[in-house]
Amino acid sequence: MKGDTMLGGYRVLDLTEGGCLIGGQIFGDLGADVIKIEPPGGSPSRNQGPFYKDIPDPEKSLFWFAYNRNKRSITLDIEKADGKEIFKRLAETADVILESFQPGHLDALGLGYADLCKVKPDIILTSITPYGVTGPKAHYKASDLTIWAASVILFITGDPDRAPVWVSWPCAGLHGGIEGVFASLFALWHREATGEGQHVDAAIQPYLMQHTTGSYYYWECIPFNFPRMGPAIKYVLTVTPMLHRCKDGYVYLPIGGGATAGMASSTTRFVQWMQEEGAAPQWLVERDWVFEHDTSKLTQEEIDRVVSPFVEFLRTKTKSEVSEEAAKRGIMACAVSDTADICRDRHLQARDFWVEIEHPELGHSITYNGPFIKLSEAPMKIFRRAPLIGEHNEEVYEKELGFSREELIRLCEADVI
Repeated sequence: MKGDTMLGGYRVLDLTEGGCLIGGQIFGDLGADVIKIEPPGGSPSRNQGPFYKDIPDPEKSLFWFAYNRNKRSITLDIEKADGKEIFKRLAETADVILESFQPGHLDALGLGYADLCKVKPDIILTSITPYGVTGPKAHYKASDLTIWAASVILFITGDPDRAPVWVSWPCAGLHGGIEGVFASLFALWHREATGEGQHVDAAIQPYLMQHTTGSYYYWECIPFNFPRMGPAIKYVLTVTPMLHRCKDGYVYLPIGGGATAGMASSTTRFVQWMQEEGAAPQWLVERDWVFEHDTSKLTQEEIDRVVSPFVEFLRTKTKSEVSEEAAKRGIMACAVSDTADICRDRHLQARDFWVEIEHPELGHSITYNGPFIKLSEAPMKIFRRAPLIGEHNEEVYEKELGFSREELIRLCEADVI
């Protein structure tokens, strides 16, 4: 038991795959004993790259490393009769079970919520699925892209005159895993208060829709189908770019004013910076950003003329120069960070976000991202690296469940574990 953590003393069984694996990892960061149950031979998620030193190997998947720290691993085929009985014995010791199978899969195996309640009446079973366990689309096949497409987010992302685009890294499943964690914690809190377990139906689609709730209001009230805007903000008659090229990438800088007082003062301060470096024409310096920048009256030609000096100026600056000056002068601007940027970000380094974890089996340490929440009284921690396939079989089956060595050998030969 990890007594100085939030969830020390609780046990979670993790049957999830893909991005949903992050849910068990967060439970582990909070101190719960998380047992990742893999089929004999290993989880299919281990086959997802990239791989350590570009060596395709289920024990070297960086995807696996990223979402499975603080877990123990056992192998178990829950579709075999012996496997089902062993899983029920494990369920008796657990508080929460996370799963991401197709709806009804565990029921068909005799391991659904009703079946598990017979061995652990207060168990919490959290099912993370694309569309939920009930409804017309419950059994639809889904991928990361189709879930985004079903959640409006895909439609409103990209340029208005081109097809919608998605986030390059698949992350709908990650959202599902995070949703599964906080839904399970609510259920755990309810169990502490009432003694009742429950089945948690954590559907990813409606969760993703929370990101764009505002767009639905337009449809309900006008109706207006919220469009893609690309790297710009669209007004009634004009479009003003917000993302601009600089020397080493892109920066975000809204340019404008009018009734948006904050933007007017930010733009004024940016012009002052340009003026100090001799890059602002006099008409731009003298411009009143509150009274002269009414987007309901400006033409696109006027907008383009106003924006042009900013564009030219930004091309002479780096991302860090813009970010530092924005912070110093109170300008609404920031760098568009890429992966290399965040890996050397001094703010994340100062907050100890990156953590070196030893991988003895590789003879090397790997940099992990640390917990994204800091708790003053019961901090989230990294206790162990991501596990090897069945690394803790002996520890869990023999030492905790009381299996004999002969039984383990028999189960192994029968491909149950």
